Amino acid sequence: MSALRNKLDQLKKPFNKGEKWEKFAPAFNAFDTFLYVPNHTTKKGAHIRDAVDLKRTMITVVIALLPALFYGIYNAGFQHYSQLGEAFTFWDAFAHGAWKILPMVAVSYIVGLGIEFVFAIYRGHEVNEGYLVTGLLIPMIMPVDIPLWMVAVSVAFAVLIGKEAFGGTGMNILNPALTARAFAFFAYPTFMSGNKVWVSDATHIDAISGETILGTLAAGKEVTYDAWTMFSGAIPGSIGETSTLWIVIGAAILILTGIGSWRIMAGGLIGGAFMGFLFNLWSANDLMAFPWYQQLLVGGFAFGLVFMATDPVSAAQTQKGKWIYGILIGIFCIMIRVFNPAYPEGVMLAILLMNVFAPTIDHYVIQSSVKRRKKRLSTATVKSA
Repeated sequence: MSALRNKLDQLKKPFNKGEKWEKFAPAFNAFDTFLYVPNHTTKKGAHIRDAVDLKRTMITVVIALLPALFYGIYNAGFQHYSQLGEAFTFWDAFAHGAWKILPMVAVSYIVGLGIEFVFAIYRGHEVNEGYLVTGLLIPMIMPVDIPLWMVAVSVAFAVLIGKEAFGGTGMNILNPALTARAFAFFAYPTFMSGNKVWVSDATHIDAISGETILGTLAAGKEVTYDAWTMFSGAIPGSIGETSTLWIVIGAAILILTGIGSWRIMAGGLIGGAFMGFLFNLWSANDLMAFPWYQQLLVGGFAFGLVFMATDPVSAAQTQKGKWIYGILIGIFCIMIRVFNPAYPEGVMLAILLMNVFAPTIDHYVIQSSVKRRKKRLSTATVKSA
């Protein structure tokens, strides 16, 4: 490794201060710190004594995403061949899914990181590491057959408008990945909804109908999947969101490493279960009558709660605020599903809505604590010496 370190140091000389390519130093440093821990410390803002830097934190989140990604690749092929009624093997399904999904991941990273590098060079700061996660999240929340150019445009919108316009990583008020999906949904609705977009090549074959479970319920049709199939993920849906089983494994990685907030996850489960149970008592339509525990297994509920609601930048920061934030996401997700039949999946809008209100939640939590302490102070008796 010392040989590699020495080689990088030699290559870095033209990028040093005062040298010919000084302006492009952020781009070179991005590759350097990807391989090695940065040799500098924080100059302003919060100072944390820790051996883990932001890149390593982001890589841990990427590792937590991999189980859901690998299953999503397999499930894309599984849904394709199952709908056709053809015999296939595990590797047939995985190969078909990889052929469809890996180009989406590549486009997401190329476009997103390209924009990040340009802004880093223009502003003269280091490349932000947050896109390591965002670049993988965006294709995982898209339909399998969305055109690559739409992925590229959605990524560009998310990075430019949802992130860089606010100052880059750590400054955005909305989750960038959900910003990309929201843009794609409203800009290209025919490619983001319906009963054909969730199964590979379904638009070219009349016999294929790949409605999601929530879409089936919204249309007043009977759901034919059992709870285990919903939990394991062998159902149509966005690439990374179908298998709650593998998402839970990713959640365990985030919680055990201290990166993801278990309070937000637990709060979302409580809020979603509570609202689903209330609607079960009413049961005015199929979405209301859908068992509350199955509401937590389908759609993007689990994926959004684990990987996007817990985004440390756009989520609530206080301990009590995280509970409130998570509970409200769960409540609003189920409410949007039930009351908006044109858009039966509510987790995206619920998280984006709470992203906006997260600072307000933290403000009132802090003010409540301040008032409580002032009240204790005013009633406290001072002991004489």
